[in-house]
Amino acid sequence: MSRCATVLLLLSFTTPGFAAEPEPFPNLRFDDPVSLQEAARVLEEEVKLAAKPQTYLVIDLAAASVLIKGRGVVLHRLPIERWSFAAGEDATGVFRIVERPPVVRRKINPTATVEQEPISLADMPVAYDLSCTPALTLAVVPSVAQHPLQWAWSSRRIWWRSFIEWSRSFFGDRDRPSPPHLQLTLSAEDARSLAWSLVDGMALVIRRPAASSHP
Repeated sequence: MSRCATVLLLLSFTTPGFAAEPEPFPNLRFDDPVSLQEAARVLEEEVKLAAKPQTYLVIDLAAASVLIKGRGVVLHRLPIERWSFAAGEDATGVFRIVERPPVVRRKINPTATVEQEPISLADMPVAYDLSCTPALTLAVVPSVAQHPLQWAWSSRRIWWRSFIEWSRSFFGDRDRPSPPHLQLTLSAEDARSLAWSLVDGMALVIRRPAASSHP
């Protein structure tokens, strides 16, 4: 079966979520075999995730979007302002989040006369790292225009990590490949929304772009 036929077959899958969203990849180029192969791979993984009640993430770098989905239906779409991906050729299959950003919970005043929310979207961080299994680091950084100091701090950490990886490779530790590292720049509101939606063990799939595609 051709790659095109494989994608068409998966697009017609009878899961209710996919039926409600007939174009999971509206920017898909059917004249690009690499793009078709990648779309087929992601859809095969998503069909298995959509059969379960838990929400999951599809990080669509080709469309510059983070999709929060359940049963194949897009519950929330977060645009990606910029991204960078190291060792992305190894980022296939389903990843599971094993470490989420810490959240500082506000203190409740027992003498207050109005109801107080123990936590809200405003308490979520705008810059954080996610660790996944298999090995994958996902760094969410804020827009420089909105949070220049946090952007600078996040960029410094990312630069330092890149330097360590380069040093390890330069000094002969080439037999141990570096795990994939994905950096996403989101607006402050979208970064908080993503942090709010995360749960331990949450699954994510990454759709990698064509070689010429980069925001």
